[in-house]
This record gives sequence, C-alpha cells and structure tokens, in this order.
Amino acid sequence: MRPSFLSFSLLSDRIAAMAVKTSFSSSEFSQILARYDLGALLDFAPIAHGSVQTNFLLRTTQGRFVFRYYENRSPGSVSFESHLIQYLTDQHYPCPAVLLDRYGEALGVYREKPYLLFTFVEGEHLEQPDERQRRQLIQRVAQLQRITRDYQPVNKDERLNYTVENCRALARQQARRIGTANARQKLAWFERVLSRLSLPPSLPLGICHCDFHFSNILFKDGEFAALLDFDDANYTFLTYDLATLINPFLPTFDWHSWSDFQPGDNILDFSAARWTVREYERYRPLHPSEKQYLFDVFQLSIMFDCIWYFERGPASAFFEKRKIDALDAFGRDAFYLHLFG
Repeated sequence: MRPSFLSFSLLSDRIAAMAVKTSFSSSEFSQILARYDLGALLDFAPIAHGSVQTNFLLRTTQGRFVFRYYENRSPGSVSFESHLIQYLTDQHYPCPAVLLDRYGEALGVYREKPYLLFTFVEGEHLEQPDERQRRQLIQRVAQLQRITRDYQPVNKDERLNYTVENCRALARQQARRIGTANARQKLAWFERVLSRLSLPPSLPLGICHCDFHFSNILFKDGEFAALLDFDDANYTFLTYDLATLINPFLPTFDWHSWSDFQPGDNILDFSAARWTVREYERYRPLHPSEKQYLFDVFQLSIMFDCIWYFERGPASAFFEKRKIDALDAFGRDAFYLHLFG
C-alpha cells in the first residue's frame, strides 16, 4: 500500500490495524530483557503510530529501545529483516539497528511469535515535508537500492516478493475469498493486465522498502534521521521503490476524487514524476532497461495496490482500473518520453 509521493506513501489510505494487538506485563518484559545486556527495565509504553505489528518503547537503566512483536510473520520472514538491517547498519545506512542478545542472536521468540529489539532513534514524523526533505528521502531510497544491488538476502522466499507471479496468486486468493461475481470479473481483468506486463528476467533485482508512509520516516532538526519499519521490504525489481515514489497523475486525481473525472478527461501530469526521477538518478543512475520497463513496474505497483483493496468498487469502474486504463491509452513509449525524453 495509493496517494502521491507528496504524501510519502502509496498505501496510506489502507485502514490501519490497531498497533498493539498483544499486551505485555512488566515481568514479561523483564524476562525478555534478561537475555540482553541492556540494563533493568524502568518502564514501557505502547507505540501506536502506523504499524500492523505490536511495538513498545522500553526504557531501561541503559537507555531507550524499541521492542517489535511480529503478529503475522514467520520466524524466517523476520530473519530476512534482521539480516537485512544488520547489513544496512554495517553499510552505515540510516535505520534503527537490530540488537543482539547475549548469545549473539537477533531473533527472539516469545509466546510462539518472533520479536526483535531495536535501537531507539530520536526524531519526528512529518506529514508535509518540504522540498529539501523530499530530496533527502529520494537520496536515501536510491542509496538503499544501490547498496543492496548485489546483496544476497537470507530467507528471501519467506517474504512476499513483489513479482508478477505473487501478484497473480494473491489476486486469485482474494477472488476465492470474496466469492462474488464481481470478484471473479475483477480477477479476469487482473489476469489480462498482468499478462500484458513486460518484465524481463534481466532487470536488476534488489531490496525495496515498499512502504514510504510518513510514519516510517524520521527527521530530526529538519534532517533525514532514519527509515523505519522494513516489514514490507522484499526482493524485487530495483525500480519498484522508484515506481512507488513517482505519481504521473494530476495531484487532484486520487481515490477520493477519481470518480469526479469524466471518461476522456486528462488525468496525467508528469511534472512531479519527472522531478522525482531526475533526483533519484543523481544518486543511482538507471540502467537503460530499467528506464525502458519502468512503465511495467509502475503498473505492477498499481496492481499490488489493487490487491489490498480488491473489494473496493465494481469491476466495471474502480480507482486502480482507471489508472491502468489511462496509462494503457497513453502508452509505454509516451510514458518513457515524458519521464526521460
């Protein structure tokens, strides 16, 4: 999970789950902390901001730390995340570091669910970052893809990697779950769109974060401090994060207003998307094939967004379909020229 890059997320309209789904007592946290050299527990408080996992801020005699309890992830999926973050911190990438216990292990299990402990990073979440701060985010996104280009992830198949095959499988799963004629019609459209995408195996792959909601970005004194929450990070096309940052549609065209636009109305505006691409390429120049197939990666990002909102709207007219239809009418070559020409 989409609104434009200016709101820092393509999934910010998703209804957020309660941030704390599992309660913990002070004695339980003391028991968990006994595995670490982090001092004695002083107090703790739930973190309610923007996550489907359970998060607590712990204060001990040695400082503040973040406890993340994974409600719906396998140990293998969390291991993917912990190894990735250890790699990123070794590369001096700005993100909270994973803490190791006395046995040198990052991954813990409590009540049969995995957890990680992180360093606490000071900062604030900005809903309306200025242009300089947007540039800083784009720089850090490009840096993430640059340093993970040759990274070999641990347990990558435990993650929902954003591929055409996984997108198709999820759509079929959603259609079966809903079980209506409308869901079956939407699935038929879904299959047609995915079958037209051109994404050759030679396209560069790496790690993408895939969730730039403002609550996942920290600024301190106006400067980029950290990228948080790698819960959706996965091994996919390196341009996937760039695709989620660009918005080649009118700023007034979103899921609240799309139905106000009549068939035939122009809904495309590449000015902000061009700016984002130029800024990104200052830090990671795109391979010619990445430019050629960015149209298809962008459509794939829309289709994944459609997964999260599969029940929204009739199959004949819904937000994601309107976007795909506009892009198809515009064409891959025109899309390329408007971004890179």
